[in-house]
Amino acid sequence: MPSRGAGRFRPLAARALRVMRHLNYWIVAQFALTVLRILRLLPATASLNFLDRNARRIGPLMGRHRAALSNLRAAYPEKDEAEIQAIALDMWGNMARLVGEYVYMEQLTQADPATGLPANIEIVGEDLFVRLREEKGPHIFFTGHLGNFEILPTVAAAYELEISALFRAPNNPFLAAQLLETRSESMGDLVASGRGSAFTLARILDNGGNIGLLVDQKFSGGIQTTFFGRPCQTNPLLAKLARHYDCPVHPARCVRLPDNRFRLELHEKLELPRTETGTVDVNATAQLLNDVVEGWIREDPGQWMWFHRRWEMRLRQRFRRPKPRDPKRGRG
Repeated sequence: MPSRGAGRFRPLAARALRVMRHLNYWIVAQFALTVLRILRLLPATASLNFLDRNARRIGPLMGRHRAALSNLRAAYPEKDEAEIQAIALDMWGNMARLVGEYVYMEQLTQADPATGLPANIEIVGEDLFVRLREEKGPHIFFTGHLGNFEILPTVAAAYELEISALFRAPNNPFLAAQLLETRSESMGDLVASGRGSAFTLARILDNGGNIGLLVDQKFSGGIQTTFFGRPCQTNPLLAKLARHYDCPVHPARCVRLPDNRFRLELHEKLELPRTETGTVDVNATAQLLNDVVEGWIREDPGQWMWFHRRWEMRLRQRFRRPKPRDPKRGRG
């Protein structure tokens, strides 16, 4: 039977672990932010090229590289090992550029004085941006982790098309606060994922607003779908919102081009699958979103994050707290 001293020690140990974890977050954040401040002093092109080159050297040494290679081999059984390795290296270069582009986002999206739009970004679907700006909402936009996927809200803001984007904050609270501040400056309204985020998005749609979501992440306990022919679980949130509001759902993606340029594509609304009663079919819509993103990835696989555990299948477990013992009852 544990002693009273041990019982008092456990809360102290738990508190000490929380303090250590908090301190570790702070140290990591200070190091990362210092590196980013140094990068900000350097020319964008030289810095991004430096990050790209070194990520291609360091990436293969990381454990996530093995996961990326495994996923690539399963997705592209027809490709030889040299092609698989080349895609993986492109992925690491793309990820490094994505991190560095946070520092230079203002510079990379600097407006052309003649048009008022970002000079380094080719726009496909410009007329659609203008039309949707004037059209009454709500609208739902979706994309995947391709190129610099956070450019969509930036470009939408340049067209005065307001989109509230759902984003997942880092676990590190210090980095999360800095990232949220930096993103908010150029991306407009942001909704942090987590408890209550679905209700926040619903309120925005209720008021005729527009929302943007990333749809290519793993979601434990989600809808059973396939991605690259393999079973996976998909978040049903977008499909459920589309069913409830019966509003247009538009695909959008960003493609990284040479010389720190980008192409942003906004497409006409999807024709969503319907049930026999005419409502949006949630499961079929979730699968349709996967198919759209898969098509984008197949066009340029090096611009997607293959180390993500997209195909990991987990069932959501619910734990119930044990009922407190009735002190009036005997021990039995």
